[in-house]
Amino acid sequence: MITAKETSVITAESMTWELMPNHIHLYHREIVSAEQADAMGFRTSSILWERIDVGGQVLPHYHDVAEIIHITVGKVKLLCNGEWKSYKAGDTFHVPAGVVHSVANDDVTASEQISIFLPVEEAVPPNSFFNTTLVDDVYSAKLK
Repeated sequence: MITAKETSVITAESMTWELMPNHIHLYHREIVSAEQADAMGFRTSSILWERIDVGGQVLPHYHDVAEIIHITVGKVKLLCNGEWKSYKAGDTFHVPAGVVHSVANDDVTASEQISIFLPVEEAVPPNSFFNTTLVDDVYSAKLK
């Protein structure tokens, strides 16, 4: 059931970096929780803004959800299909449910990434690109 009716804003200053247990120097800020996704009517387990400090690592693991990881800052090594490979800001990883993966900082400063965790279901309708509807200039006029 969709309950959200207004745009909400969470400022970076209002979020604290929380240590992620069972990993090395991994911190996260939850951008979207499962409850917030429910209120907006879409399926996700969580969307995290993550920081891996120098020498840190998301230890090898797998999920019961798919994960999309987009590197936003720095350089990392990804355990990808059994091999460690180097990547940088701007690169994106698509990790299917059940696949072992790991991300390690490979830089002289902290790396950052956005991780999106998506439920996986056998029988889902096909996805499609979204539609956009423009509204009249009443809203645009306020920018001038």
